[in-house]
Amino acid sequence: MSTMRCSGDAGCSLARSSTRATPRKADRARASSPGCSGMKPYRLFWKLFFAFWVAMMLTFAGTIGFFLTTGAPPPPPDGDALLRPIVPIVSAVVTSLSASLLLAWYLTRPLRHVRWALDQLAGGRFETRVKSQIGSRRDEIADLGGYLDATAERLERLEASRQQLLHDISHELRSPLSRLRAAIGLARTEPADVQAMLARVDLEADRLNGLLDDLLTLSRIEAGSSGLRCDCIDVIELLHAICADAEFEAKASGRSLSIRAPGAFITVVDGDLIYRALENVIRNAVKYSEPATVVDVAAQVARDGDLLEVVVGDRGPGVPDEMLVSIFDPFVRGPAERTGATGFGLGLAIAQRALLAHGGEIFACPRAGGGLSVTLRLPRRAPEGSRQLAG
Repeated sequence: MSTMRCSGDAGCSLARSSTRATPRKADRARASSPGCSGMKPYRLFWKLFFAFWVAMMLTFAGTIGFFLTTGAPPPPPDGDALLRPIVPIVSAVVTSLSASLLLAWYLTRPLRHVRWALDQLAGGRFETRVKSQIGSRRDEIADLGGYLDATAERLERLEASRQQLLHDISHELRSPLSRLRAAIGLARTEPADVQAMLARVDLEADRLNGLLDDLLTLSRIEAGSSGLRCDCIDVIELLHAICADAEFEAKASGRSLSIRAPGAFITVVDGDLIYRALENVIRNAVKYSEPATVVDVAAQVARDGDLLEVVVGDRGPGVPDEMLVSIFDPFVRGPAERTGATGFGLGLAIAQRALLAHGGEIFACPRAGGGLSVTLRLPRRAPEGSRQLAG
């Protein structure tokens, strides 16, 4: 098992921490916004309470000051009964009016900034930020500005991802479609090569079908946990079945596969997604490994049986340190020039999102001796009946 790890490589630790954080940017943004941790409730309430209390105290102080400066003890003499109350009344009105104006300005000024930011977001300008305009105040309105900025940041990332995804999909579809048109054109001009061109058309159609299948899987995962199935399966048994198929492919290409996965790990997952995640990682390792090398797959149950860790190590060209995180993004390919391997760059993206949907994680790091090591971690989810019995 030790050969599957990164031998304490600092880059592996950095890649692991970065990869864990990347898929959870929205959570990190919420956690970093004011008020998400250690928030003191009703701060604005106490500010309002204090403001009105100060206004009342000033009113009482003005009234007492009036009687002290005039030297007339309350109640005033009969001759001044109508005149003398005017001064404390005016003092109370002026004090209350001043406090109300100050309070209204204090409340409406940041709310105007929030309204402006909402108008900007409604217009599609997701780069808008409002927290800096609110200032250094620490109350619920400042928290609202922080939440609004986190929402704007999330929307900005989603819009950028959408545009990038549309660009990548159009680019990926253009290449096989161009080859299809070229094959059809050659079949028309060269009747003797019709069979070869038909074989080429069939190959490109299979590639397009694989791309669309991956895109549909990715879309289903992105739709959220509501679309996940609940299958009670033994993931280690599933892993052995995947490795048996992958070993057959590896031997056909001059490679071999070794698996060490004792025991069982029964949990409730979406069986199709977990199958795709494990298969994508293992088949990637087989595809990118050099001929006459061994792909190592090791699995162990950790954390008192509540976590399954699968480590897949290949002997391929590896991945540069700066790509250890981005290889899990859609349509990002690693350096495959030495192996001539091709693909759409969706396999690891599907694997990452499948694991995240089940509360797990995946990260990559350089493998000692060359190649890449990919670690998948999946927590156990007990069947519904077991949870009810345990309760």
